[in-house]
Amino acid sequence: MDFAQAFSFPFQDKEWIKKVGVTALIALIPIVGWIAVLGWSLEIARRVIRGEGPVLPDWSNFGGLIGLGLKGFVVGLVFSIPSVVLSLPSSLMSAFADSEQLVTVLSILSICTGCLSLLYAIAFMFVVPAAAGQLAATDSLAEAFNVRKLVSLIRNAPAAYLIVILGLLVAGIIAPLGVIACVIGVFFTLAYTMAIHGHLFGQAYLQGSKAAAA
Repeated sequence: MDFAQAFSFPFQDKEWIKKVGVTALIALIPIVGWIAVLGWSLEIARRVIRGEGPVLPDWSNFGGLIGLGLKGFVVGLVFSIPSVVLSLPSSLMSAFADSEQLVTVLSILSICTGCLSLLYAIAFMFVVPAAAGQLAATDSLAEAFNVRKLVSLIRNAPAAYLIVILGLLVAGIIAPLGVIACVIGVFFTLAYTMAIHGHLFGQAYLQGSKAAAA
């Protein structure tokens, strides 16, 4: 894993300002824009995995990026469902506040599900990057949900996925800095962080795949 490369690679493209700037503008489009930008990020992961260049995509294949982004959205949505289910006891407590017995039961359930939520949140941080890499490599939703393959990728390169998590945290700090340059600045830094995400996902997938093949 080349941690620094994930942050510096956009600037190695002579047209990086144009490409990241267009991405920032597209991100301004509600819903469709965000899905397209997600596809753009996954396309970066795909190019890293396949060793293709330039790593930073342009927007000539807008429809293809939206299609890839939709698949990425579905992956994130499905893996988020357990978190929503586990949060239900806590959400229901306020609705049944008048019933002490029911509140007591929900409180116990809330404690239990809270522990499970924490464990799932940790698993989520590993699984979603692995699923993103798998989707980028195969363009298959079925493969992105292949739990055995995802576990294999993570088990074969746990350090790589820990680095991905660290990179996402650092990118999360960078993203809000665009507020200094007003609204468009926020979207510019968000586009940059999505590029970082894609590069990290691609690198981690390569590490996991190479370890499995060794």
